[in-house]
Amino acid sequence: MSTISPKFNNNFVAPSVKRPTFAGITACLQRRDFQFSFILKFMQQVTLPPKVLQQLPAIVKAYQLPSPKKATIQILNSFLPFLAIWIAMYFLIDVSIGLVLTLAVINAFFLVRIFIIQHDCGHQSYTANRKANNAIGLVCSLITFMPYRYWAKSHNFHHGHNGILWEHRDIGDINLLTVNEFQALGFWRKLHYMIFRSAPVLFVLGPVWYILVHSRIPSINLKGWGPARRALMRHNLLLVAVYVALGLLLGYEALVWVHLPILIAFGIIAVWFFYVQHQHETTYKAWQDKWEYIRAAIQGSTYYKLPKLFHWLTGNIGYHHIHHLNPLVPNYELARCHHENPVLDQVANKITFLESLKCVFNKLWDEEQERMISFREYFRRYRTA
Repeated sequence: MSTISPKFNNNFVAPSVKRPTFAGITACLQRRDFQFSFILKFMQQVTLPPKVLQQLPAIVKAYQLPSPKKATIQILNSFLPFLAIWIAMYFLIDVSIGLVLTLAVINAFFLVRIFIIQHDCGHQSYTANRKANNAIGLVCSLITFMPYRYWAKSHNFHHGHNGILWEHRDIGDINLLTVNEFQALGFWRKLHYMIFRSAPVLFVLGPVWYILVHSRIPSINLKGWGPARRALMRHNLLLVAVYVALGLLLGYEALVWVHLPILIAFGIIAVWFFYVQHQHETTYKAWQDKWEYIRAAIQGSTYYKLPKLFHWLTGNIGYHHIHHLNPLVPNYELARCHHENPVLDQVANKITFLESLKCVFNKLWDEEQERMISFREYFRRYRTA
């Protein structure tokens, strides 16, 4: 398919401000040191006219048509390698636990692919058939441990409210406080939040807790969530039945040394990606009365610029700005959409793997600066506040 996009000059300039062209600013700043990365991202935002933002959904909509062929191929090249490595791990338990655990990390990426299939089924974007999506999503959920209907509902809630600073901001997202909210806490609640946002808790213990415990509990009590809560309880019973049977058939060491390490590695990868995609330094946060959906999608979601292999292993979820513009675009169309429309690269909040490591220090949203800051910067700037 040829590039589908409205006609406008890619070297655009905000009409109300006299500035060099966007391309000129970008080229100039990219030749400078890494310390100018924040300035580059800022200039990308302020030079983006509202009319360009309004054109983006129409560009992306052209790619939301599911492909039975691509969906089938992705199922095969995700499930078959996963099952092959899983079986190899099982037979290697008595040979080398170290080798088993190494394979677990590799297989975790194929589980990520399976989870992205489940994720797309929850958006009803994977195939054009709702029953097929629900059946595929349920099968995926028995492997990922992520409850299909309950998680899909919370995730769709996240899409509709991404970046809103309100009391439900933690539904489908990692909880975040503003500087003012953190300042208002007492000593013990500040300490609790600081421990929660620490790297060992957020990226190691947190994923394990989220998959094995949190995802088993119907903790969301909003109106209309009754069916999803009941679906979660049914999913829990189904998981128990499946894995008790699997333990009786293969031995419970297969679950401890094969599937559990895969789940842990998968959880760490998934939480890391989700964190980087929404809690980068120049993300978008706003109170409900000032929130804008398109800005939340473009500025509040990153384009995680990774090698092609890792985009493939993670189901193209790194093109997260496109996914948030239109969650009906299947994952197997995201890369094509991005590459065929240069404007989507120009407006993206791009971040490389090395740059993403700095996100570990992002702890609070500073409304004054409109960016994420570290605890160190908070105590330096606001110690006397």
